[in-house]
Amino acid sequence: MDALIARADAIRPLSELKAVKTRDSGKGKAKANSKGKSKDTSTSNSDYTLQSISSHANVPKSLAPLDPSSSKSKNDEVPKYNHIANKKLRSQLVHQHALNSNLSKNALETQQNLLSLAADDAGSIQVTGPLEKTWRISQDEIVASVGGEAAKGRRELTFGPGQGAKRMKWSQNGRHLVFISGKGGTKVSSVDWMGGNVNCEVDLLAGSNLAGAGGNGGGGEAARDVTFLQDQSFFAVAQKRNVFVYDRDGVEVHRLNNIIDPLRLDFLPWHWLLVAVTNSGHLSYTDTTTGTQIAVHRTKLGACNTLTQNRHNAVVHLGHQNGCVTLWTPNLPKPAVQILSHMGPVTSISVNPSDGGSAGSVNMPGRYMATAGRDGKIKIWDCRNWKGVVREWAVRGAGDVELEWSQKGYLGVLSGGSVNVYHPPHIVTPYTGSSSSAAPPLYLSHPIPHKPLQCLRFEPFSDVLAIGHNKGLSSILVPGAGEPQFDSLEADPFENAKARREREVKGLLDKIQPDLITLDPSMVGKFDSAALSASGSSLVATAAQSLLDKSDKVKWGANVQVKNVGVDVPFSRMKRVERLAVQGKLDTTGAGDDSEDSDVEMKEGGDGDSDDEAGLSREEMSKKRKMRGKNKSLKRYLRKQRKNVVDPQVLAVRAKVDRMREEAKAKKLQMKAGGAGEENKRKSALDRFKAGSGK
Repeated sequence: MDALIARADAIRPLSELKAVKTRDSGKGKAKANSKGKSKDTSTSNSDYTLQSISSHANVPKSLAPLDPSSSKSKNDEVPKYNHIANKKLRSQLVHQHALNSNLSKNALETQQNLLSLAADDAGSIQVTGPLEKTWRISQDEIVASVGGEAAKGRRELTFGPGQGAKRMKWSQNGRHLVFISGKGGTKVSSVDWMGGNVNCEVDLLAGSNLAGAGGNGGGGEAARDVTFLQDQSFFAVAQKRNVFVYDRDGVEVHRLNNIIDPLRLDFLPWHWLLVAVTNSGHLSYTDTTTGTQIAVHRTKLGACNTLTQNRHNAVVHLGHQNGCVTLWTPNLPKPAVQILSHMGPVTSISVNPSDGGSAGSVNMPGRYMATAGRDGKIKIWDCRNWKGVVREWAVRGAGDVELEWSQKGYLGVLSGGSVNVYHPPHIVTPYTGSSSSAAPPLYLSHPIPHKPLQCLRFEPFSDVLAIGHNKGLSSILVPGAGEPQFDSLEADPFENAKARREREVKGLLDKIQPDLITLDPSMVGKFDSAALSASGSSLVATAAQSLLDKSDKVKWGANVQVKNVGVDVPFSRMKRVERLAVQGKLDTTGAGDDSEDSDVEMKEGGDGDSDDEAGLSREEMSKKRKMRGKNKSLKRYLRKQRKNVVDPQVLAVRAKVDRMREEAKAKKLQMKAGGAGEENKRKSALDRFKAGSGK
C-alpha cells in the first residue's frame, strides 16, 4: 500500500501533463527523448519517499512495468498487431498480452503456494523434528509463546468442592458462556467471557422462597441442562418439572408447561426451535417465535441423557441406554436413522461442524459423527452411508466419556482425570495396522486433578477449550482449534446493541420452516427427473395420490390429482392432504356436502320466510329449518374444528352410521315398492316350520 501511495505521489496532475505535451510537440524526437531521460533521473533523485519504500515493498503485478529481458526472450510469442494503424491501441494490446502471459505463468505457482499454506494448518503447533511431540507441550509453555490477548483465554475459576460446572453452552458468537454450578446444580450463571463480566446468577434454591412473590417459579429444583436461545439475551434451563426461560438479568420470562421432566436441551438457530428430550423418552420441538409446540415424538427407548444437533442439516442425534443412536426430524414420527453403536449406554455424541478435517477439503460439513459409550470405546461414523465404523479406539480412565468437535475438526475427549485433543487428519483416517482399535496420535493432553470431570466445550472463533470439573471451571488453549474468520452478519463477537437487533430481525425474516429439515438438505429446489419422465407431465405424482378416489378429488378440487404412478416421494415433500391419505387419516365423509359450512342468509320477519319456504320441497325446507340459529361465527368455527379432528375411531363410527342409514333407507324403499302382498309380509320365527320353507 505504501508503494502504491508513493507511485501515486509521483504522478503529476493532468493539467501539467497536457502543458508538457503541447510544449514538447514542436520539438524533435531525439530532443524529447533526451529531455524525458533527464527528467526521469531528476525525478528519481528528488523522490526520497519512493527510494525509501521501494526496497521494502513490492508493486502489484498489474502496475509493475514489464521485464524487458522477458519480453525479448519471448519476442516471437508476443503478436505485433501490425494490422492496427493506431499506435496507442497497438501498444496497449501488446502490453495487455504480455501481462496476461505473465499472470498465467504465475497462476500455477500461486495456487500451489495457497494449497501449501492451507495444508500447513495455520495456527496449530509445529514441531521442528520427528522426535518432538506436541502432546508434551504444557499449557504454561503455550501461554508464554502466544500473544497477550490469546493468553487471556487460559483461566482457572474455583467455586468450591462439589460446586463445579456441570453443564455449559457457548453463545453463537462465542462471547458469552452459560453454565450450571453449585451443589446439585442449583445455580445458573451467564458470563461475558471476553469482557470478564457476570451477566446474571440465578440461585434456583433461593428462588423457591420467592415463587409466590414474583420470584423464580422454578426455584428449589436442580438444573439438568442449559442452552442459549437466539443470542445471549435469553437462555433456557431444563429443571425437574419443566423448562424455564430466563432473560439476561436472570428474571424468569416464560415456562414451558408442556415439557415435563426434561433432561437435555438444544437450540436450532436457523429454525428457531428449542429441542428437548424428557425422562419418559419424548422428543419435543418448540417454536420460540410463537411459543407453540410443533412436534412431539415418542422414542420408545426410555430416558435419554445425550442430545446434540448436526448444524449442517439440523437433524437431532439422540443416544439411548441400549446403545442405539437415533436421528430425528420434526416431520417424521419415526427415526430417520437408527444404528447400534455401542454395547452399553451411549454417554456422548458430537458431530463434526467442519468440512472433513483437512483444510481445502471438498467434503460437506457434518459428515462425521463421534460417539462414546460405557463400553469404553470411541467410534467415528460416516453420516453419508452408515456402512460401518470409520475408526474406533478404547479410552483410559474411569467414568463417562465426553466428546466435543471444534470448528476446525479437532476432537476433544474428556475421560478419567485428563483431557485429550486429537488432530483432524488422524481421526477420520481408517487405521490399517494389526490392531484395529489403536488410538490416533495425540495432539494435546492436559491433566486435571479435580475429579470428576463433567463436561467440555470449544469456544467458537477461538482456540479455547472450557472444561467443567468438581471444583470449578478451567479453560485451556488449543492452538488451531477455532475458526479464525467469522461472518459479522451471522455471528460477530464484537457486535453492539444495534447490530444485535438488526441480526435478530434478519434472522426472523430468514427463518427456515421445520418441514425442510431432512438428512440431505441439498434436495430442496431440485426436480425429480425420473418422476417427470414416468408421469409425462410437469406435475410430480406421489404414491399418496393413488390412494385418493374420485370423491376426494371432488371434495378437494383441482389441488389433488389422481394418478397411479409408482414414484416414491419423501413424506416431508408431500402436501397435507397426501400425508393424511398415507397415514389413513383422511376424512372422506361429507364429500361434496357443504350445507353445514355454507352461510345461510336469514331474513327478518315471518312473511319472508313463508314466501321462501313455499317454493321449496319438503326435504330442502327441513334442512333450512335445521340451519336456523347455526349461522353464528362462533358456532361455525366450532363446527369446523370438530370436523377437522381426525381419529380412526371417529372414522369407523361415521362409516358404521352411514352404512346403517343406507340399509334402513334401502329397506324402506323396498317396503314401499312391494306393497302389502304375501311375499312382503314380515316373517316370524315360526315360518321356518312351514312346509316347503327350505326351497
